[in-house]
Amino acid sequence: MNIKALLHSTMSQHPIDVLDAQLLLVHILDKNRAWLIAHDDHVLSDNQVQQYQQLTKQRAQGVPLAYLIGYKEFWGRTFKVTRDTLIPRPETELLIEHALQLQPRTVLDMGTGTGIIAITLAKAWHDCSVTASDISNQALAVARCNAEIHKVKNIHFACSSWYTNIDGQFDLIISNPPYIAEEDSHLQALQYEPRKALTAPQSGLQDIQEIIEGASAHLNENGWLMLEHGYDQQNSVQQLFKQMEFKAVETIKDLAGWPRISMGQKRI
Repeated sequence: MNIKALLHSTMSQHPIDVLDAQLLLVHILDKNRAWLIAHDDHVLSDNQVQQYQQLTKQRAQGVPLAYLIGYKEFWGRTFKVTRDTLIPRPETELLIEHALQLQPRTVLDMGTGTGIIAITLAKAWHDCSVTASDISNQALAVARCNAEIHKVKNIHFACSSWYTNIDGQFDLIISNPPYIAEEDSHLQALQYEPRKALTAPQSGLQDIQEIIEGASAHLNENGWLMLEHGYDQQNSVQQLFKQMEFKAVETIKDLAGWPRISMGQKRI
């Protein structure tokens, strides 16, 4: 069967996006979309057809494309993704955009997952020392692989439950922690992603609270703490910052106008 016929057959059998169908073929053939479009008469082997049909079936069942092809684009770079990590999302780019306005010498990225935050900042700040931590050794293996792919040298990794195994102090602590409430109805759409990296008790605030309460002991004078959080958690997160006597507390909205990032500076 050739590419054109296979794509036509897929569209008639499965309710998946045309782009997703093409990207699955690109993955199997190890080509790019331009080649795919220009060679729609290319005949696939029986094994390739079978592999493609299995992947399209999984995609139709809701398995995210990133898990099927093993990577996701973020900040203009390609990052390896596995089911041990969350899939990078555009909201986290907002976190990085505002972090890049700072000039830290030392950074701690907690709950690093695929390593997108730590690696992106390490690439931008070559003279900065970046520590990336995660409670999951499987996630850390993915982050290390991504650091190697992007040739990042100024980064090291730590297996830690938040501050448990973290030594030293930092100019910036940054995190996209679990912040979805355990009973949130949106979790059904995220069923294939690691639940531990998504949800937290106390209406999604427990991990955020632990990060904020422990931050001052690990921040240098005038150091910054930056967190991604849920669109409905602004007031609670700001209150936690202020209870721990952070100054310059600010919440930043995304392009849709939802409050998504909160940050504060350690008092001297």
